Amino acid sequence: MVHLQRLPGLAVALLLILWTPVPALAITAPELRGASANAVVSRDMHGRQLQAAEYIKADLAGVDLSASDLTGAVFNTSDLSGADLRGAILRDVVAFASRFNGADLRGAVLENGLFMQSSFADARISGADFTDAVVDRGQLPQLCRRAAGHNSITDRDTRASLDCPRPKG
Repeated sequence: MVHLQRLPGLAVALLLILWTPVPALAITAPELRGASANAVVSRDMHGRQLQAAEYIKADLAGVDLSASDLTGAVFNTSDLSGADLRGAILRDVVAFASRFNGADLRGAVLENGLFMQSSFADARISGADFTDAVVDRGQLPQLCRRAAGHNSITDRDTRASLDCPRPKG
């Protein structure tokens, strides 16, 4: 009889345990966790093999990345203003909300790159190849004004790679 009196109490306790929400443990992007996912950065990274490197909120302003292979790298809200990216390989790069203002991209290969919400104010792009790259529509007019030259690696014209309209006249 004593055991039967405990049964309703145990049932209530079991129901409370089963219906009490358990906090979810989720993995979030490094910047949301406060952790750093930045690859090692020095001022001179000329000619380095940096494929699939991750730069989250990284200060790469003025860094020499010329002739480096950055295929598949991620630049998330990073500052590459004034960076030297001459002849760099930036194929399949994802650059979200990053700044390439005043960067030197002459002769760089940016094929298939995703440059959403990224800015290129005053970037030097002569000879750069943007074939199949996604660049914000608002950036295209200023890029087309500066587009000139031919990429020596891919043998493509910069203006054509950006789908720039033919100049009038």
